[in-house]
Amino acid sequence: MTVKKENVDSEKQSSGSSEFQITVFTKRIKNLTEHLKLNKKDHNTRRGLMRLVGKRKKLLSYIKRKSNERYESIVKSLGLRR
Repeated sequence: MTVKKENVDSEKQSSGSSEFQITVFTKRIKNLTEHLKLNKKDHNTRRGLMRLVGKRKKLLSYIKRKSNERYESIVKSLGLRR
């Protein structure tokens, strides 16, 4: 899976940064959501989607705890409902 790093600031482009991980998780969540719209009985994928949502939620709470400005910027840039 290749992900463009253009959504994350140039100084934070390491693949291990929380912002980048949240960006990757968000793209995968959107992809799996579209898949589940077509395949309503795919429960294994639904379980994987719930795990991704949980991981993203934990990372978002971590960023919010560390820096509220970073949290606000990433929520705004990804268009998350928070």
